[in-house]
Order: sequence, then C-alpha cells, then structure tokens
Amino acid sequence: MQKKALVVIDIQNDITKNYKEIIDRINQSIDWAVKQDIHVVYIRHENLSGGTRTFKPNTRGAELVSDLKIVSKNIFTKYKGNALSSEAFADFIDKNEISDFYITGADAAACVKSTCYNLRKAGYRVNVLSDCITSYDKRKIDEMLRYYESKGCEITGINVLLGSDSGIYEADKPQHHNIK
Repeated sequence: MQKKALVVIDIQNDITKNYKEIIDRINQSIDWAVKQDIHVVYIRHENLSGGTRTFKPNTRGAELVSDLKIVSKNIFTKYKGNALSSEAFADFIDKNEISDFYITGADAAACVKSTCYNLRKAGYRVNVLSDCITSYDKRKIDEMLRYYESKGCEITGINVLLGSDSGIYEADKPQHHNIK
C-alpha cells in the first residue's frame, strides 16, 4: 500500500441531497484509489448534541449512503468537524505512515474545511478533489476551494487523477474550477 489515503467525508443519509450530484465521481475516485493501491477511508459524523436531529448514533441518517462503494473496513466515526478528532483515524494514519491525502465528501464549508485545515496544519499533503465535494450551499464551493488553496492544499479533479493513469500530458488535462 502507498502511504496515501483517499478520504470520503460524511457521505451519509443525513447529508445534503447534493451528494447525488457527486456520488458517481466519488465512486470513480474510490476505484482509482483501489487501482493505485491507496488506502480508502470513510469518515462518518455522529452528532451527540441534544438539540439536533441529524447524524444521531444508531440511526439510518448516520449510515453511509447505499450508493457509495465500500471497498474497505476503514470506517471511522468522528463527533466534531475535523476528521483528525477521531482517535481511531489518527492512529490509522500513524500506523500506516500516511502523508498524502485525497479529500472527497461533504460539507465543503464545514467538515471538509476543518479536516483540510487540520491536515495541513499537521504537515500533511492534501489534495482536494474539487468535483468530488459538495455543500449544503453549493454557492460556497468556489470560495472554499480558494480557502483550501490558501492553506496549501492542491486542488485537482477526478479527471486529472484518471488522466494520470493514461499518459495524458499536463497541457491536455481538463481544467477544473476557476479559482480566483
């Protein structure tokens, strides 16, 4: 296994309906990771706060969506936005000496943002798959991509990753999201 991980964040039944627009690309990224011998990790959010109705432990809403490809047992639960707040996930990173991450999932303005920020702060290399993330408010995605980039994340897309397998030259690769 490479010292890399594809991380799928919070693609659960209680997440935004917008995940349907990216699920096929997330599944493509999972296939890519398997082919590249890269760890595939699933992060689940559970909400322990009393006044909330979503992501409650042991509910259908907290389960990973049925149309998400599950190719590993690397499923970790977090109770805060930052995936590194899951001790089991942090231990998995250490045990497997992972230094590079490919980030997919939701919500671009919440858990994805917090995870990217904290992975970079910890010194990891972070690649955000711009066409494999979504948000409750999709208008915020371009702003979030600029934010990730300002924190040192690389912004790429699934077609670029798939193109890297097929000998496509950089200049021929499709361009994604206009980051200003």
